[in-house]
Amino acid sequence: MAAQPPTQPNVTVQFGKFQLRGKSVQFVAWVILVAIVVGIAYLAPPLQYWSMWVSAAGWIGFSVYWGIAARNSAEAKTAESAGSRRVHVLLTNVGQLLLFVPLPGMRQSFLVHSLAWVAAGLAIQASSIALAVWARRHLGSNWSGRIEIKMDHELVRTGPYRLLRHPIYTAVVGMCVGTGLVDGHVHALVGLAMVLAAYWRKIRMEEANLRDAFGSRYEDYRRATWA
Repeated sequence: MAAQPPTQPNVTVQFGKFQLRGKSVQFVAWVILVAIVVGIAYLAPPLQYWSMWVSAAGWIGFSVYWGIAARNSAEAKTAESAGSRRVHVLLTNVGQLLLFVPLPGMRQSFLVHSLAWVAAGLAIQASSIALAVWARRHLGSNWSGRIEIKMDHELVRTGPYRLLRHPIYTAVVGMCVGTGLVDGHVHALVGLAMVLAAYWRKIRMEEANLRDAFGSRYEDYRRATWA
């Protein structure tokens, strides 16, 4: 009898006793996107209005691609705890939301808003999306949202992984930098800081896992690449 392919688990997000699964997570994600759209429509001046729409469209397109690509993921042998994963999800989600939503006390500008800054920000965001997609294609089924070691895990060293150990994390931070330049307000800087903290934490944990899994092979790779 042929072996059945492993089924993909439902995405679960939990805060304390409050838990969302599957389609509920998708619904909340869409509510957040609507909040972003409303924030842009009502609070942004003309140049920032259309440019933040473009930036938001980039994030939405990236999220759709990522959701589809996530279906190609191998079975995990080891994984980080649910609590650790919740910390990362909370930091990144709140940080990304702050890129778009100007909370009271965070509406001061940190740069003079101009077409040049908008163009630079959108270019950085677009190139970062391209880097993330390139890296995801090379990772294949070795990818996971959580910190995991897969069954038959491979140490990928092709594509952007020839030079960067964490090109996807670099790309996500780059996307946040791009949106921050387009927006130009303090709330975006706070959001960027939260995303940086989330990935700094995740990189340290992931590299410890990979060191345990691959030993000297990973140390050699680490010395030959950028973070």
